[in-house]
Amino acid sequence: MASDCEPALNQAESRNPTLERYLGALREAKNDSEQFAALLLVTKAVKAGDIDAKTRRRIFDAVGFTFPNRLLTTKEAPDGCPDHVLRALGVALLACFCSDPELASHPQVLNKIPILSTFLTARGDPDDAARRSMIDDTYQCLTAVAGTPRGPRHLIAGGTVSALCQAYLGHGYGFDQALALLVGLLAAAETQCWKEAEPDLLAVLRGLSEDFQRAEDASKFELCQLLPLFLPPTTVPPECHRDLQAGLARILGSKLSSWQRNPALKLAARLAHACGSDWIPVGSSGSKFLALLVNLACVEVRLALEETGTEVKEDVVTACYALMELGIQECTRCEQSLLKEPQKVQLVSIMKEAIGAVIHYLLQVGPEKQKEPFVFASVRILGAWLAEETSSLRKEVCQLLPFLVRYAKTLYEEAEEASDISQQVANLAISPTTPGPSWPGDALRLLLPGWCHLTVEDGPREILIKEGAPSLLCKYFLQQWELTSPGHDTSVLPDSVEIGLQTCCHIFLNLVVTAPGLIKRDACFTSLMNTLMTSLPSLVQQQGRLLLAANVATLGLLMARLLSTSPALQGTPASRGFFAAAILFLSQSHVARATPGSDQAVLALSPDYEGIWADLQELWFLGMQAFTGCVPLLPWLAPAALRSRWPQELLQLLGSVSPNSVKPEMVAAYQGVLVELARANRLCREAMRLQAGEETASHYRMAALEQCLSEP
Repeated sequence: MASDCEPALNQAESRNPTLERYLGALREAKNDSEQFAALLLVTKAVKAGDIDAKTRRRIFDAVGFTFPNRLLTTKEAPDGCPDHVLRALGVALLACFCSDPELASHPQVLNKIPILSTFLTARGDPDDAARRSMIDDTYQCLTAVAGTPRGPRHLIAGGTVSALCQAYLGHGYGFDQALALLVGLLAAAETQCWKEAEPDLLAVLRGLSEDFQRAEDASKFELCQLLPLFLPPTTVPPECHRDLQAGLARILGSKLSSWQRNPALKLAARLAHACGSDWIPVGSSGSKFLALLVNLACVEVRLALEETGTEVKEDVVTACYALMELGIQECTRCEQSLLKEPQKVQLVSIMKEAIGAVIHYLLQVGPEKQKEPFVFASVRILGAWLAEETSSLRKEVCQLLPFLVRYAKTLYEEAEEASDISQQVANLAISPTTPGPSWPGDALRLLLPGWCHLTVEDGPREILIKEGAPSLLCKYFLQQWELTSPGHDTSVLPDSVEIGLQTCCHIFLNLVVTAPGLIKRDACFTSLMNTLMTSLPSLVQQQGRLLLAANVATLGLLMARLLSTSPALQGTPASRGFFAAAILFLSQSHVARATPGSDQAVLALSPDYEGIWADLQELWFLGMQAFTGCVPLLPWLAPAALRSRWPQELLQLLGSVSPNSVKPEMVAAYQGVLVELARANRLCREAMRLQAGEETASHYRMAALEQCLSEP
């Protein structure tokens, strides 16, 4: 064993005999002065040439951590020796040790992070060679720690991010190294960096944004690549908007090669993802810039996807998708849009061609590629387009529908992978952080708005039914509904879950109206009906969920009319609870409201309904009509309604307000319910007569109700 080691040792000595002599002096040092002198010599030898790992380890074995620790913390330097010289020596030794990954993660190195961080911003002579050397060694130490598995976490906790920001903003010696290390830490642990040092990082972002706006040379392209890493996870400060937009406008308005243009498109996509269109100025310059952005994005998408066999730069195309989404949002915005009407018409035409290219690409996607992030991103932009426009490209969309159903089913059945794919899409081009609400983790939710439009049309609806979309939607609805059920914390759910449930209800409503036979024969709708019946009673009692309750109530009432022979609807506790809750929703929409200077009250919306009536009224009228249709089909329903006192209270309400305040469509809806209840049950007729029903019917010209109540 000894014979194996001796040649290696002799080889090391012959390669650097000076270092070996200094190490010997260090081992034989009898006091601090001799040890200090020997360390200076060792440090000079180390800096004078490269050393291998074994030699580095021998230096550590000879020195250890004790003396460097004392050098870093001592406040009393020998006479004639500047105090920073001792610290510089200590840092130089640590830098030497940190070249060994095992030593870089040693607790004795990690606990020096706060001290090392202070050296980055310490004041001193900028031309002092020893101070510069100490700064270089400090960065070497911190960079080595950052390269270890848990190093970034230790650096962030030790205040390094703030120190690096201040060092960069000070533009002193080594500020470029500070920026490089900041980039590495943000790439490794963005969320934690922003949590610990948000004010300092925002200051760096402001500085970089100003540099970007002023840059006239090639540095503007480098800044394009840097800036996305410094955009905060939440939103970009408004004071940076002008500089970032101006810098991008200057770049994208020029004739560029792809390597110059692509980083600018990706930066613009990050801004669009974080801020929507808020970062683009209002007015002519802003509208022209937005039109340019969307135009460039569409051209890039077509070039990448229309030609078969070309290599697709997926990160760039995904960024272009985000810019197209921004264009879709602005083209469909009615108020305060950045775009003028002629610009919207032009952009819609351009985006239509790009969406055609996306469809062309998706038609070629085989089963082996369905789990790739870029496919998910492509389905996402198509979903955003279909949510607003289904009339154009109808033939191509119908051709693609079977694939979309299969794709959505695949990702639904492998929900964890779907979420992971969504994360990968975000990493592809938009954001290095966890995707926000605008990047939901399942493909089906992206497609729901478009499918809602398509189920109204005969051709697309038949394809969706043939491919099994209704069954998939029922399963999806039931799964998502579980997330909102008792036992789950609904406060932490993203809004997209409830919006998705509402959109599912709209699709089912379309199917109830256009394909009633499907509802009657497909067993999945029986399961859906059972869920609606058991869920509505608690849902109508929950604050802030009235719109979802309206969707559930109306859908359930329409389905009950088709499934009236089902055993579940024959007066079971669940069916009685559902209809009681539906009556609660329908009956509480309007109240009598006193008006100043008038003896008679007027019919007015209830406070809970007033703010959302624009979204609610169609469902309410449809629900009234559906309830009316259920009464003759379910014999137990009229007595149940009578016990709830809805017909009596409805007549009382109409009798207490001015008939002129009740719109004709309201009169028709109320009369429909009252007439069917009166026809279905003698006790209902008697109760209505006792509530002055005939007189009220006469006042409101409800001829059908008046005739019904006049009969025995």
